[in-house]
Amino acid sequence: MEAIAYEHRSHDAMGVVQHTIKRLTDVILSAVALVILSPVFLVIYIALKKDGTRRVLFRQERIGRYAKPFTIYKFRTMKEGSEGDTPKLCADVDQQSSTKIQIFLRQHHLDELPQLWNVLTGDMSIVGPRPERQYFIDMIMEHDHDYELIFEMRPGLTSEATLYNGYTDTMEKMLRRLHMDIHYLENRSLALDMRIMWDTFISIISGRKF
Repeated sequence: MEAIAYEHRSHDAMGVVQHTIKRLTDVILSAVALVILSPVFLVIYIALKKDGTRRVLFRQERIGRYAKPFTIYKFRTMKEGSEGDTPKLCADVDQQSSTKIQIFLRQHHLDELPQLWNVLTGDMSIVGPRPERQYFIDMIMEHDHDYELIFEMRPGLTSEATLYNGYTDTMEKMLRRLHMDIHYLENRSLALDMRIMWDTFISIISGRKF
């Protein structure tokens, strides 16, 4: 499908200084996390290999800041080719397409750890809207053209919508996520980012599914 033409109209509550600090924080935290969590990466890699996963790292095109496509990285949590010709939401994929380990990784968002590399390279941020595929962006745009505002931000590992709206397995939840992400754009600050990161950390270590 053709990429959406992006026309810049700023609704961003963050100024230049905060943007600079936010990016510097992303670089430092992602670099440190990649080093500290390297043993976890190794454990997940071994577990998936033993579980029969042939290609552990999953790559997929997503749409990022300024509507530019980029390659996102994740640990594979579905069998290769399970989507067929049409993209499917995670909840639409039959559970038989995933092993118990893959389901566990997906439920606790551990499959997204490789995206720390996306943060380090600048395609993503730690806090920001979840990056979507063009196929689903087109679907959302049929209901609400305000999705264009999302292109003002780097997509993120976590957000208020990720924490409190969960996986977007229906159009209703997609639109709710969109409105939450726009609210974040219009009100975001470094303090809000810190709160979202802290809430995400607590949710992960407590085992809460989100």
